[in-house]
Amino acid sequence: MKHDADFPRPPKQLDILGVPVADATTRQAVDWLLIGGARTVNFLNAHCANVRARDPQYAAALRRTDLILPDGIGVELAARMTGHHLTENLNGTDFTPELLRAAAAQGRSVFLFGGTPGTAEAAARHLAFVIPGLQIAGTRDGFAGAADPQEVVADINGSGADIVLVALGVPMQELWIDRYARDLNASLILGVGAFLDFMAGNVQRAPKIVRAAKMEWVWRLAIEPRRLAKRYLLGNFQFMARAARDALRKGAGDAVLKRGFDLIVSSALLLVIAPIFLAVSTLIKAESKGPVLYRQTRIGRNGTPFKIFKFRSMHTDAETRMAELRESSDRSGVCFKSRHDPRITRIGRVLRRFSIDELPQLLNVFKGDMSLVGPRPGLPSEVAAYPSRAMERLNARPGITGLWQVSGRADIGFDKMVDMDVAYVRSRSFLLDLLLLTLTARAVLSGRGAY
Repeated sequence: MKHDADFPRPPKQLDILGVPVADATTRQAVDWLLIGGARTVNFLNAHCANVRARDPQYAAALRRTDLILPDGIGVELAARMTGHHLTENLNGTDFTPELLRAAAAQGRSVFLFGGTPGTAEAAARHLAFVIPGLQIAGTRDGFAGAADPQEVVADINGSGADIVLVALGVPMQELWIDRYARDLNASLILGVGAFLDFMAGNVQRAPKIVRAAKMEWVWRLAIEPRRLAKRYLLGNFQFMARAARDALRKGAGDAVLKRGFDLIVSSALLLVIAPIFLAVSTLIKAESKGPVLYRQTRIGRNGTPFKIFKFRSMHTDAETRMAELRESSDRSGVCFKSRHDPRITRIGRVLRRFSIDELPQLLNVFKGDMSLVGPRPGLPSEVAAYPSRAMERLNARPGITGLWQVSGRADIGFDKMVDMDVAYVRSRSFLLDLLLLTLTARAVLSGRGAY
């Protein structure tokens, strides 16, 4: 006999612009849905939030939804503006296949409803191929096939489907689910937007590196500029303005100002210095084999790990050679720094001298893992060795620059660096950030401590 502790627990929820959004991993959400924890499921992204603000019927349909999942970088940024961090981005295109794999393992069937004529059938063939054992109970398009709702309901019920995917687009699919879910026999009904188009191959997904950087919206805008320009350019601005107002209402004023400044400056700089990115990438590739960007796990705000981006300034065997160089550190304390580190490439020394290797961290700032100003993020091994007083560094979002950087960088010992960072955390303000950014230019030009 199973005890209550053996069953999946309902996902935690965060209030994002007045919408209760699930804060969970994919596995937690899938397990909860498949035990019947929720019957109707929709997703919330920036576009959905904008539609909700002007469409009271859609807003009401969302309120009656059993579970709302977070979709995209916009919702994540809105959460961070109020001091929260979503566990995972549960966008429909990645989440739904995981749900269907688990459903297939349990012998459950799915009905695909929506898309242009032929799309649901093509999506069904693809899903049956990539998810062995998945039972497709039936398909129906979202045009002529959706003309008679009662006929649609009868068709779905007649198929015996356990799960129904409704892909009619926002807000039509949410309104349809809200109106007809009670007439369906299926145990789970999801509004999945463009999912069927992706599965059918009608719309190409962004490359993995673009998705990892959480910039898939830029890819979709480039693919369909005429259709999506208003949604992503004007719409994203409207969404961020709403998120800022919501954060201010919740008492996160200075944090909103800081995050808004980070977003504006990082996005502007990424556009302006794109030619520099290209030139540096070419030089790195010309000198040594290996990736242009170096990704490393660092510890961010409240101890949350994230992947930091840098231009690669070392040879690819740098990590394996660390042990033999540990004793040659020029800095006392936990953090390793060597003025004559033999692992650094020739172009890498130039990049470090002028802090050019740090420029890709503007992507981290845009994503919200980092800020323009804050304590430098430590390695997991370094944070594990922190004395108790150093843990206060983790109370702020880590930054590209900060008090330590403008005071000498690697010439500053660990203990003094901790004192500086703790002082910043305790007295941080937007005006202090502006002052430190001004001083950063002088520190970069002087090159002091840059090695």
